[in-house]
Amino acid sequence: MSAEQIEIEHVHKVFRGDGQDVIALRDIDFKISQGQFVCLLGPSGCGKSTLLNAIAGFSLATQGEIRVEGKPVRQPGPDRGMVFQEYALFPWMTVAENITFGLKIRKEDPRKMEGKLNSLLKMLKLTDFRDRFPKDLSGGMRQRVAIARVLALDSPIMLMDEPFGALDALTRRSLQDELLKIWSEFKKTIVFVTHSIEESIYLSDRIIVMTYRPGTVKRDVHVDLPRPRNPAATDFNDLKREISQLVMEEQNRFESAQLKGTTGD
Repeated sequence: MSAEQIEIEHVHKVFRGDGQDVIALRDIDFKISQGQFVCLLGPSGCGKSTLLNAIAGFSLATQGEIRVEGKPVRQPGPDRGMVFQEYALFPWMTVAENITFGLKIRKEDPRKMEGKLNSLLKMLKLTDFRDRFPKDLSGGMRQRVAIARVLALDSPIMLMDEPFGALDALTRRSLQDELLKIWSEFKKTIVFVTHSIEESIYLSDRIIVMTYRPGTVKRDVHVDLPRPRNPAATDFNDLKREISQLVMEEQNRFESAQLKGTTGD
């Protein structure tokens, strides 16, 4: 078994269509240790979600290789659970049915499944909503269900694509704190896509700042601030200014490219 849980080696991703190639990722190269919380950060169009989908096995790299536990990623697998921004819940299933869906497919013992379900419902404050349908839940509650469904499968790696992006500020902070508790308790490896600089500092051990397309690693920032973190603290805001400058450089590149596209330069 590799010492690193996720290895991303010289990964390129090219989307082909209409006679024109779009280079989404270029020479992405870094490794993630077991139990790390890593955020992918950068402007729209930098390839954060593309890289996450490649790790998940949904969209394979054009060149290079991604390995998990030393094995090349060729397709999705039970070792990588995905949490999407849009929840991806089955609307005709109750909260309990959504959470246990994967366990039923896996034909898990009903008694074990019920015990796991009750534990997750309690942990994520969903016990009173066990028999409700997604339409009856707030956005924050739906995302709790989506997280519980991934936790039920006990995947060692959680891949999260802007899971809190559509939530209001208070709900977002509450779920950030719950996610940190889950990460601490279950020792998961988490790869988390976000546009929010503050969110990336609040949550992660490392922040991979990506360049505008073609996306590559601009800076691998190790966050050494003690937990729990205070967004009002001086050291937090010093780091926020540093990372903001990196991201704004890429945002300016994005805006310049857009302007050239509209003016025909």
